[in-house]
Amino acid sequence: MLPAVNAETWLNTKGGGPLGLLLALCMGATADGRAPSVRVEPAHPARSFLRPVQVGTVPGTPARMYVLEQDGKLHFFPADPAATTTETVLDLGAEVLSPADDAFGEQGLLGVAFHPGFEKNGVLVVNFTRAPDGATVIARVRLPADPRARALERLLVVEQPYPNHNGGGVAFGPDGMLYVGLGDGGAGGDPQNFAQSGASLLGKFLRLDVDSPPTPPLGYAIPRDNPFLAPTDGIRDEVYALGLRNPWRFAFDRATGALWTGDVGQGAYEEVDVIERGQNYGWRCHEGFHLFATEPPCLALKARPPVAEYDHSQGGSITGGVVYRGQKLPWLQGAYLYADYLSGRIWAVRRGPNGTGQPLLLLETALHISSFGEGPDGEVYVTDHAMDGTRTRLHMLRP
Repeated sequence: MLPAVNAETWLNTKGGGPLGLLLALCMGATADGRAPSVRVEPAHPARSFLRPVQVGTVPGTPARMYVLEQDGKLHFFPADPAATTTETVLDLGAEVLSPADDAFGEQGLLGVAFHPGFEKNGVLVVNFTRAPDGATVIARVRLPADPRARALERLLVVEQPYPNHNGGGVAFGPDGMLYVGLGDGGAGGDPQNFAQSGASLLGKFLRLDVDSPPTPPLGYAIPRDNPFLAPTDGIRDEVYALGLRNPWRFAFDRATGALWTGDVGQGAYEEVDVIERGQNYGWRCHEGFHLFATEPPCLALKARPPVAEYDHSQGGSITGGVVYRGQKLPWLQGAYLYADYLSGRIWAVRRGPNGTGQPLLLLETALHISSFGEGPDGEVYVTDHAMDGTRTRLHMLRP
């Protein structure tokens, strides 16, 4: 179980200090430390989506937002919730191995990254599992007027031995490089030990340069400051960090540039990580703060511990979120928000001086939260999956 922590303790220690407590009291925290009000409410009532896995603001166009659907579609729509129009700008359904073909429900169009110059060049990068074999494809596409008149330029293809643990996230960092989160390839317990194998791209965060001339035979260039460029280290040059099981949803803090992710656990613990250059996050040797395997070199492995964890009495599959940088919930400023897909719980955590943090349970919901995203004002949206495969509406966190 999570240790019992009230809002006053959380805000006045690792949660944010005296200023955070003052803000919390202004927002309605009680003298006994109960948390200020946080609600999750429907947003954009005129719209619904099928298996949404990503939501956010279209770069350079704060009046427009987007939603990515797992079955292969990218939609744009006005940020104004009173508007009713939705435009499908990309449809990769014919290329994607979707949840309809996957008993695990983990395949599909899983991530989109808008190029830093998207406003002018219309370029974005997608991460999907391709039909019919389920391999992960990282591809560049330029949005045309007709969503079906696309021309995918494949940058990277990674074979997947099993249908689950695909990761699926993709994002351009503050440095302009492309970051890709890949799971360990699936099954249980990482049977081929891909996450710790330097020869495999599975179970890793990759860092790629997709704007410089590619390094043959690759479809991208290797950034010169990647951490594993030494010829004798046995780790692929693309690798930025290793030892991940299934990083489901990651995001850069828009204020600090820190890269946060949720990493889905095996059978006991889910974890929150801050991904840093050259670090090993321990899987399959470690699950959360705990030893998972004892074969060499697990007992001697010096892995980077997570920021936080929770056990399976609290949920069973973490959904990584975003660092809150909005204005309507000022006591959460700088806190990382994340959820559990199965239980619907939402937490907040800040990373303390020793690298770890004490989570605060914000609220319990009836949602199956598949992703978090930021609106044009920095306020936080969540996407929801219906277990029966029907369409769902967007939701927002509100005071």
